[in-house]
Amino acid sequence: MRLSSLFPATRGRRGLSPITRRRLNVFRHNRRALASLWIFGMLFILSLAAELISNDKPLVMQYQGDWYVPVVVDYPETTFGGFLPTTTDYHDPFVRSQIEAHGWAIWPPVPFDYQTLDRDVGGPVPSPPGPRHWLGTDDQGRDVFARVIYGFRLSVAFALALTAGSLVIGVSIGALQGYYGGKIDLIGQRLIEIWSGLPVLFLLIILASLVEPNIWWLLGIMLLFTWLGLVDIVRAEFLRARNLEYVRAARAMGLPSRLIMWRHVLPNAMVATLTFIPFLFTGAITTLTALDFLGFGLPPGSPSLGELVAQGKNNLQAPWLGITAFVTLSVMLSLLVFIGEGLRDAFDPRIRMPTSMPQPTTRSPERSP
Repeated sequence: MRLSSLFPATRGRRGLSPITRRRLNVFRHNRRALASLWIFGMLFILSLAAELISNDKPLVMQYQGDWYVPVVVDYPETTFGGFLPTTTDYHDPFVRSQIEAHGWAIWPPVPFDYQTLDRDVGGPVPSPPGPRHWLGTDDQGRDVFARVIYGFRLSVAFALALTAGSLVIGVSIGALQGYYGGKIDLIGQRLIEIWSGLPVLFLLIILASLVEPNIWWLLGIMLLFTWLGLVDIVRAEFLRARNLEYVRAARAMGLPSRLIMWRHVLPNAMVATLTFIPFLFTGAITTLTALDFLGFGLPPGSPSLGELVAQGKNNLQAPWLGITAFVTLSVMLSLLVFIGEGLRDAFDPRIRMPTSMPQPTTRSPERSP
């Protein structure tokens, strides 16, 4: 007897189960979600290389026959003929003349960092878009394009960390309540109801006025509340699955509860949870932007999209600031919403695959000779 007759083939050519292949096919057929995923992924990859795109230091240079990489290493001004042992300001006219006279330098496409103050704008600030500043400058003379690309990376990284932390806490608490039920579920629900009734935004504003905010402090404070939206979803799935036959059979065989929850119940609960993650991700970006707009978010000078929105509000005579902030946020959030809709449809068993798509099939067991 062949082994395939005992274990029928339930996976495709690439080692994926039919259910997984069906979900992937449904997501790929959603052109809007697939295009949004590609666009958002490319934008995030470009933002990861922000130092190579927008920086006030040369990428690589040669001076008096020696090679230097200022984008990675901070060199003192005395290295290039200066008098002070401080970090080199490569926009200083003396330093630039020394480099041009004794070597050469390759600059990034945008020779400004997110906090570089351009003192050679040639007019009042905010200055309009032009060849020197693609999206203009803000009211402090900082390049708007640099602040957008750095702010995009910071917002996405913050949302990723917040979503990951919320996922761990929310799934853990929801799993414990749903699997054990009884007093654990009853007490847990009452505590969650009290905790979710607190005014989150007001608490963040009050705490921000007491403690100097930073990225880690904001992450910790927001993590105390963002996991609440996942608890109900996971709890409902565990309540439904804990009395199913395969779970009762595993319990009867003596399998520990932690293994039952991890191997048998959690994969089913994660189906509904994964569809909620993109919207949780979007909410994290929106909350961070709102706090920065109100002045209770990141420290002053940080590359913040909310601070750019505030710049547009305070400088109505410079419409490019408000337009840039609006386009950046609308594109970012729209892409995330489209991705979330695609994931929701892919994990929804009621969505039927189009007839033009290959249907996932399983091979029938081979008969033994």
